[in-house]
Amino acid sequence: MMNTRLRLLLLAVMLGCSLPAFAAEVAGVTLAETIQPVGGAPLVLNGAGLRKRAFFQVYAMGLYLPAKKSSAAEVLALAGPKRVAIHMLRDVGADQFTDALVEGIRQNHSEAEAKALEPRVKELAAIMGEMKEARKGMAIALDWLPQSGTQVLIEGKPAGKAIAGEDFYRGLLRVWLGEEPVQADLKRALLGQPQ
Repeated sequence: MMNTRLRLLLLAVMLGCSLPAFAAEVAGVTLAETIQPVGGAPLVLNGAGLRKRAFFQVYAMGLYLPAKKSSAAEVLALAGPKRVAIHMLRDVGADQFTDALVEGIRQNHSEAEAKALEPRVKELAAIMGEMKEARKGMAIALDWLPQSGTQVLIEGKPAGKAIAGEDFYRGLLRVWLGEEPVQADLKRALLGQPQ
């Protein structure tokens, strides 16, 4: 009888270990545990959270990295491809979406650093401007691909040309992970930290 219980317990443990990790769910949006960006290596979901503004849910977001990291400094220093996956939960004008990113960059950089990023921020604004509106249900990804730069994807399709410079991608990451993040609890969620 003891052997049977022990065998069943061991079997349950072995089965539990062999099951795949579950995806995260944020405000009804499912974010896969792993993804493989075009031209990139597999990435794992580091953390996921909800961007809110006042009482409104704006977007669900996931941060994908080559390996899980629990601090902003580790994420910013990590080499290799990365993805910020944004799933819109309400309609937001392209200008409003871009302005929020620009403000986040300004709050997390010195004046000189923000000025150095400005031409590439304009490139991003032009790409976002072409879509006119980030509609509810739309999937937007900001991929860092070392061989080409920051690629914006709308519904999985590249939008515009890649924007050069890893410093630009780090600048975008600081919007959510910087010293003055757009939302403190979202920063903790993206870093996989307890809320």
